[in-house]
Amino acid sequence: MRAILVDWIISVHAKFKLLPETLYLTTNLIDRYFSMFNVQKNEVQLVGVAALLIATKYEEIYPPTVKDFIYLTDNTYSRQQILQMEKNILFNLNFEI
Repeated sequence: MRAILVDWIISVHAKFKLLPETLYLTTNLIDRYFSMFNVQKNEVQLVGVAALLIATKYEEIYPPTVKDFIYLTDNTYSRQQILQMEKNILFNLNFEI
């Protein structure tokens, strides 16, 4: 599942023409979160989207909006779900910027 998620993240990364550092940080966040928690199959993409959202906010000058990520996931997740997962990742990984 991780390989499929990272392949999808790479295609999204290319679509938005994001910085390489954004991809590296996203993958790092995903791996750290997966190492700490058992994630259900239906939430794997949610973790990836939230990690990408965090990374774009940190690295990019003009990050994509949450609405862009909702569109990319074909409305699979709501705005609230994405933002809640973002909070979970930041809180559980003790992410300090």
